[in-house]
Amino acid sequence: MSLTHGAVSAMIRSGEGHHATPEFQPTVQIINIKSVGNRSTGSDRYRLILSDGEHFCNGMLTTQLNGLIHSNEITQDCLVRIKEYMINKIQNRMLTIVMKMDVIGPYTDGRIGQPMDVDKSMAMGNVPSTKNVAPTAQPIYGRPNNVPSNVPSNVPSNVPSSSNPYGNSSTSMSPSKSSNPYGNARSSMYNNNSPVSSSAPIVRSNGATGVPITPIAQLNMYQNRWTIKARVTCKSDVRTWSNARGEGSLFSAELLDSSGEDIKCTFFKEGVDKFFDVLEENAVYTFSGGRLKVANQQYNTCKSNYEITFDANAEVHRATDQGEIQAQIYDFVKIAAVEQMEENKIVDLLAVVKSVGDVVQLVSKKSGKELTKCDLGLVDDSGTEINCTIWGEKAQEAPTKFAGQPVTAFRRVRLSDYGGKSCSLTQASAGGQVMPDIPEAQALMQWWNQNKGQASRSITARSGGKLDSFPDRKTVQTIKTEHLGLNNPDKPDFLTFKATLTFIKKDKEGGAWYTACAQSEEPCKNRYKVTQTTDGNWFCDKCQGTFPNTVRRWIFSATTSDDTSTTWVSFFNEQAEILLGNNITADQVYKETQGEEGDQDKYDSYFAKVNYTDWIFKCRVKQENMGDETRIKSSVVTMAPVDYAAESRALLEAIANF
Repeated sequence: MSLTHGAVSAMIRSGEGHHATPEFQPTVQIINIKSVGNRSTGSDRYRLILSDGEHFCNGMLTTQLNGLIHSNEITQDCLVRIKEYMINKIQNRMLTIVMKMDVIGPYTDGRIGQPMDVDKSMAMGNVPSTKNVAPTAQPIYGRPNNVPSNVPSNVPSNVPSSSNPYGNSSTSMSPSKSSNPYGNARSSMYNNNSPVSSSAPIVRSNGATGVPITPIAQLNMYQNRWTIKARVTCKSDVRTWSNARGEGSLFSAELLDSSGEDIKCTFFKEGVDKFFDVLEENAVYTFSGGRLKVANQQYNTCKSNYEITFDANAEVHRATDQGEIQAQIYDFVKIAAVEQMEENKIVDLLAVVKSVGDVVQLVSKKSGKELTKCDLGLVDDSGTEINCTIWGEKAQEAPTKFAGQPVTAFRRVRLSDYGGKSCSLTQASAGGQVMPDIPEAQALMQWWNQNKGQASRSITARSGGKLDSFPDRKTVQTIKTEHLGLNNPDKPDFLTFKATLTFIKKDKEGGAWYTACAQSEEPCKNRYKVTQTTDGNWFCDKCQGTFPNTVRRWIFSATTSDDTSTTWVSFFNEQAEILLGNNITADQVYKETQGEEGDQDKYDSYFAKVNYTDWIFKCRVKQENMGDETRIKSSVVTMAPVDYAAESRALLEAIANF
């Protein structure tokens, strides 16, 4: 195995920027490794000294390769093959940043040769030009005296000699035609008498300002100055924050450039005041003066491994939209496929906005802040429907924006298991693009025009979600053995079990219901409790309205038992109507049984007929505080009577698979 002669000087002479070509992948020795801290990310960075046996240079290892050091694959004096690197000029010295490498293996005989500092050698003119020099490899065990220190043919041959000790590779290179979307990059650095893709930085001059444009894909932590040209694909609302260090405001945006790479950026404090009204979704701008940091993948779904923070010192300028940057990039999935996906997965949906709910104001239990939301009913040509929730200002715009059942592309919606399967728009969702100019949207609209009258299957259940499959069911005893409801006080647990209804607590004074507001519209929607006034009317604290009548809604508890244990469960209006059958309402039973004469026997008969019946329940289990007492409450969110034929088939299958 030989080191590549002249590799160090060749890399330095290749000039600032990113380099990666199969024609030049030099073999070098790492003669020193030093750990240096990274205050901005808290992770380690490693400084290297790279040697070709004749010269050495300072280098840095990109953080993505830190694992090679942690696993001891890279050690002092080991040999590596550099496949991709970047040259940055820092304090008048060239720094080689290793982006990709292959570890050849350890070298136990120590340092090869007596390498000298390449910076000093080049400054004194002791490094010959690399032009038209025949290749020679240096043996590991020393270089014969009759072999000159020259450079192989796989070293750049078009780097000119210059008074600049590092050369200037861009001055003597003639431009070449390329399919590079950023325009003509510097010509091939390797002269093989045939076109070779460039290893120079992919840059394109902005026609308006002449500023070199850096592709988002080429941004890295070692760059101090860069300018990107990108389209704002989405912009969030302004949010405020407050903590021990102070308070302020922020908003985020996602930027997409012509390479198809996108990156998240966040503007803070004065940057919010300066740029929030300037940035428009779908417009193209140039951005500079930001600070790069490693992306937090928990909250960032962009392709780039980095994200940008901007303050008031950032430079943002409107640029001419020449059409080279796409409006948006989607990766659509069918709604039917969503049902089997895990919670919190981010997906793109193309759907018809079948329905738009009311804009609702509510108060967050965690923050105490008032929130605005709007629920959309989405359906696609898989014949499946899902509920999608929009928040904030986008929710207020929803009734107007989605009027007329338009086909809409929703990017990066977050899936939830709440109410079966539902989704919500994230900060990166941009509120949905109505009638996007893509073939899929035209096909979906055609399908909708032909099938809008047909029923669709909803995977967002009105009564709380679908039942778990037979293998995923649990027993009543599981509530205690797995400490359900106690694992996280702020988040409920769910389980599905088969049980028999053994007792219904129906003898509440006045009946197994409560009196609710007669207002069917927001904010009450027949849900909030009302009290009767002295004049016989009903007053609602929520809407401050007084009504001559009320709506009664079921609420009672019951015991359910299986062969392992018994537990109390609570039934609310929708589940009680399923239990009692035929959608029997509390108002109906009240009128039939609670009149002047009353009919207790008829009242009891409604409950007696469902006692000792078998059901499959899905329950929500959560810890609740009642005064000074903490207890676990189980509430039925959905239920279905036992289908004995299907149950028998499932049992036989389970036995066969046992």
